[in-house]
Amino acid sequence: MPIHTGQCHCGAVRFSFEGPSSVTMTNCNCSACGLTGFQHVFVPQENFTLISGTEDLTQYQFGTRTAKHLFCRNCGVKAFYRPRSHPESYSVNYRAVTPGTLTISEVIPFDGQNWEDNIKALKEKT
Repeated sequence: MPIHTGQCHCGAVRFSFEGPSSVTMTNCNCSACGLTGFQHVFVPQENFTLISGTEDLTQYQFGTRTAKHLFCRNCGVKAFYRPRSHPESYSVNYRAVTPGTLTISEVIPFDGQNWEDNIKALKEKT
């Protein structure tokens, strides 16, 4: 499987992950994802590597405080985070992935505004 790379806007936070060249992307309409335009690509924890920027990450939590939203403290971009929905994975923002190695085969809409009612169906698809 190919190695994909990505980063925040300023480049302080850089990451890579191993995965197929074509993936499913999830678009969520919750308050956080809707405001930031986050496009989810779920990556198993063992396939994800933080290359640089540990000291540049700051964490935000809300609601159940389960998800670990990680932002670059320099540019404010959330390139990836630890989601509540898939705690064994990282959710990588497709918009933060370096173009050229990763394509989207399917887009799954997720009604995150009604998270509890819809999470089971999402987990069955991803």
